[in-house]
Amino acid sequence: MPLTSPAPTPTTMRAVSVDGPGGPDVLKVVEAGRPRPGRGEVLVRVHAAGVNPADWKTRARGVFADGTKPPFVPGFDVSGVVEETGDGVTLFRPGDEVFGMPRFPHPAGAYAEYVAAPARHFAPRPRGLDHLHAGALPLAGLTAWQALVDTAGVRPGERVLVHAAAGGVGHLAVQIAKARGAHVIGTAGGGKHELLRSLGADELVDYRTHDVAEAVRDVDVVIDPLGGDSPARSLRSLRPGGTLVSLLPPDDAFPRAEAEAVGVRAVFMLVEPDHAGLRELGALVESGRLRVVLDRVFPLAEAAAAHRLGETGRTTGKIVLSVTP
Repeated sequence: MPLTSPAPTPTTMRAVSVDGPGGPDVLKVVEAGRPRPGRGEVLVRVHAAGVNPADWKTRARGVFADGTKPPFVPGFDVSGVVEETGDGVTLFRPGDEVFGMPRFPHPAGAYAEYVAAPARHFAPRPRGLDHLHAGALPLAGLTAWQALVDTAGVRPGERVLVHAAAGGVGHLAVQIAKARGAHVIGTAGGGKHELLRSLGADELVDYRTHDVAEAVRDVDVVIDPLGGDSPARSLRSLRPGGTLVSLLPPDDAFPRAEAEAVGVRAVFMLVEPDHAGLRELGALVESGRLRVVLDRVFPLAEAAAAHRLGETGRTTGKIVLSVTP
């Protein structure tokens, strides 16, 4: 029989590109060069990519936080299968299913069929979590974990206030705080309270009908993804010695001096790639203590529609792009 040559490795892939700043319509599906893993890196065939506020803010500005300018491929959240490993990688092998938030805040290129990134920016995909849900977890989950555990050091019995508790970070923060033994108070519109109770929230406040700063007092930790005047108002909810963790970069209204005056710690936290944190999130998922809520799933070609939905600020849980069926 004549010998057949193996099929050549494809050199291109589908990806969503941003060629300049603007609205969702600047997101275009293009043929891009398929990356190759360098030393210490893995090439992951992407099955799902989470959609985060960082993505549409980067698209609108037309530049990454590190200064990377168009054209670029947005996205940080990845769930997929290892296709190839670079020199020196011992953590994974081809065929392993992984999830992660590679390279943040530098470009990761998650809105694409393939991503090459450091192996330890990924962890094994949790058992019982499909790619769509795993793709929604890394950035929001690590943000919640690093804010509550690494930054605030939440302990059993403490009172934790989570603003925007039904959002991408918020719904995960509620569950992580609860798993740490905290008494969890969440803010959300009344229509989302039933879901948050099912996720473990002990108290809920409708921010549309109540002044949260008046309704909630004597908490140990506040998680604030809102920015604006919310951090300053949240100081009134904290007891002396408490911690305010802001998830948005501080501006002129950030209450550093006010916090110090009332004996409260106020900090801004930027999430980081975190192999150990991903494993902790995976363990919570596998033990049944962490559930990922999806609002909508869009195909890769409809990334613009996903951004339009995200920018409404009215989603519950996460938005995800399905990349490889």
